[in-house]
Amino acid sequence: MDESTKNQVTRQINIERVNPHPYQGLNQEQVKARFHANAYNKKVESATKSAKDIVVSNVCTYFNAVFLILGVLLAIVQAYKNMLFLGVIIANTLIGIVQELRSKKVLDRLAMTHAPHTNVVREGNIYTVDAEKLVLDDIILLEAGAQIPADAIVVEGTISVNESLLTGESDEIIKNPGDELMSGSFVVSGKAYCRLEKVGADSYMSKLTIQATKSKKGEQSEMIRALNRLILVMGILIIPIGVALFVQSYFINEVSFEDSIVSMVAAVIGMIPEGLYLLASVAMALSAMRLAKREVMIHDMKCIETLARVDVLCVDKTGTITEPGMQVYGFEPCLLGDGDEEMVKADLKTKLSDFAAALPTDNETMRALQASFQSTSGKRATNISTFSSETKYSGVAFADATYVIGAPEFVMREDLKLISGQIEEFSKQGFRVLVFGEYKGELDGKKLTGKVKPLGIVMLSNPIRSGAKDTFTYFAERDVEIKVISGDNPLTVSVIAKEAGIANAERYVDASTLKSNDDILQAVDRYTVFGRVTPSQKKALVLALKAKKHTVAMTGDGVNDILALKEADCSIAMASGSEAASNVAQLVLLDSDFAKMPSVVMEGRRVVNNIERTASLYVVKNIFSMLLAIFSVLLLLDYPLEPTQISLISMFTIGAPSFVLSLEPNKNSIRGHFLTNVFLKALPAGVTDFLVVSGLVLFCREFDVDLECLSTSCTVLLGIVGFMILYKISKPMNWIHITMMVVVILGFLYGMFFMSDFFSITAITKQCAMLTFVFAVMTEPILRYLSLAADSLNEWILQKDKKLKKR
Repeated sequence: MDESTKNQVTRQINIERVNPHPYQGLNQEQVKARFHANAYNKKVESATKSAKDIVVSNVCTYFNAVFLILGVLLAIVQAYKNMLFLGVIIANTLIGIVQELRSKKVLDRLAMTHAPHTNVVREGNIYTVDAEKLVLDDIILLEAGAQIPADAIVVEGTISVNESLLTGESDEIIKNPGDELMSGSFVVSGKAYCRLEKVGADSYMSKLTIQATKSKKGEQSEMIRALNRLILVMGILIIPIGVALFVQSYFINEVSFEDSIVSMVAAVIGMIPEGLYLLASVAMALSAMRLAKREVMIHDMKCIETLARVDVLCVDKTGTITEPGMQVYGFEPCLLGDGDEEMVKADLKTKLSDFAAALPTDNETMRALQASFQSTSGKRATNISTFSSETKYSGVAFADATYVIGAPEFVMREDLKLISGQIEEFSKQGFRVLVFGEYKGELDGKKLTGKVKPLGIVMLSNPIRSGAKDTFTYFAERDVEIKVISGDNPLTVSVIAKEAGIANAERYVDASTLKSNDDILQAVDRYTVFGRVTPSQKKALVLALKAKKHTVAMTGDGVNDILALKEADCSIAMASGSEAASNVAQLVLLDSDFAKMPSVVMEGRRVVNNIERTASLYVVKNIFSMLLAIFSVLLLLDYPLEPTQISLISMFTIGAPSFVLSLEPNKNSIRGHFLTNVFLKALPAGVTDFLVVSGLVLFCREFDVDLECLSTSCTVLLGIVGFMILYKISKPMNWIHITMMVVVILGFLYGMFFMSDFFSITAITKQCAMLTFVFAVMTEPILRYLSLAADSLNEWILQKDKKLKKR
């Protein structure tokens, strides 16, 4: 907990508590006093790193410390021109800081614009304010879909609360006046005035957030974990190899102290992937900025990469396939021989109107019913039961009868066969069907147990979102399987899914028939559409898909999606839906436009594919430098390259091209594991570099070629192989790639010929030139055959992984 958070907890103790009237709330003086005393709902952490953290994380790294030590050693021996790599490191660090700060600015502005809001009562008026502007003892008005912003007590009204965000249990709890509410839980139905009891760092959710901060920071994507492992291994190896090189050069070969330091530094900087982590960070930051400009808010940076790996996308019907708004298409009585149809229909309309008028407008279904049925008789309700996603019905008790409306399977239960024909007829047309009937039991908010006499059927519909069909077609073409998970009738959902262009939409199942986790595990591969799914079953379906080795993305907009969103590898919420869903999701579509999903996935693929291929450029240098260093130690040879020459090669075959390639579009699907792909792409070139350079070293030693000639020849060979692998990685060639290749080759040649003294490039003897030519010719077939072997190995690994996944 930071110092300001501690102060907030301490200073809240001195506030004089008040108990304002629920319709009056606090006055402005009381609000100001609480702000002055820090008794306001301050967030305990930011979604982005602070500016200080960004600077520290870019500057204070292990490899920067190694580079600083190497720079000091070169300064001691006055080899100043060999310190060029420090300029590159400083430039890289500054680029990383600037880009992350720019990304932070954009994301913070977006977060402020779309911050959670709460209705608060002050001086008799209702205001909508940012959740952070609430103070202790504020009276807030909570309705369905709202997340509770701070710990509170119900003062007036009744609400049904789901605390799954805190407890993991989806059970709904009725909260009456005097009952406590925990921050982080959310309102499923009802309406209530509540007084804030604990705000900011004192609230239950804030305490959990503080405890979870460390574990959240430890969660990393596959790519970042792979980069960390690579950097860790290289970080451990450079110390003993560097020490061994210096000892062998200075004490055994009796080379001067200055030359021993210079050769050791050259080997060590060659083994450090200095720009790789920076490249990944900058690419991620720029990606988040690009998404922010498209009204996509990133809560968790790792979801950018996860999206690129998704092979199953779970969607809800309402809000994703269809528009969130709902309308009544029509209604029909369940005649069952009970009189004239017209009279029954008129009586049914009156009963539906009385029923709808008695219930609060706390969900889309009720809003649609109240808009369509307004022919009330003036009856007054004696008891109500608002809709619950677990029981799937609403109920109203009048003096003469009790009525319920809800999903046919949950309302009629074993008597469903009485009206199954009518239900199926309308469901086949894509309508959401509700049954309205007279209940012979007592309303208690729990599952119905008594008999229900069916009186009528109400047909509801949601218009399909524009662009939904194109979006699902896009995913199908890229091997992303769609699973529709809905609480509605499976036949209805199937018809709508088919209309939206979802493949295999005719394969549907009623989730109420899936009684165990084993049933769900078998069903996830067999079916595409899942209807009548409870919130806990949505979670179970996501877990089952993950158990089948799928990478799962889940979209949702309702409170009933929370559990599944939490379990998905990547969670996506629609901002037009529940505030709670937006808060728990890793990524939020701020304009609720599902048609943007392809561009979001493409952004993830751009990041992973580009970093993967550019990472291999860095790893080529690391493999070569490590092998050559070990080779030099074992054969008691002087390291043949100088730091300036390593910098020249890195600058034009790795550094500059990697930034160009990392930022361009890339729509290819992700295959295999990041580290395996990088290593197998880099290995052929790294080994080719080592074979030709070590061969040249041995031959030059045999023919008494001096070390300066050898260094120049090695630089030429490494440049040739570097440009060959760059050409291979840049395929297919376009005008950007061709321009890049021309520029870096010209830059390399300029350094060789016009800055030869600075880069320690000397004229070479005829004998050395002939050897260089021979080994240069050898590079192409060696690289070609090693690449074929690596590609075959990679394909074998991919096929093996595919078979394991099918199991």
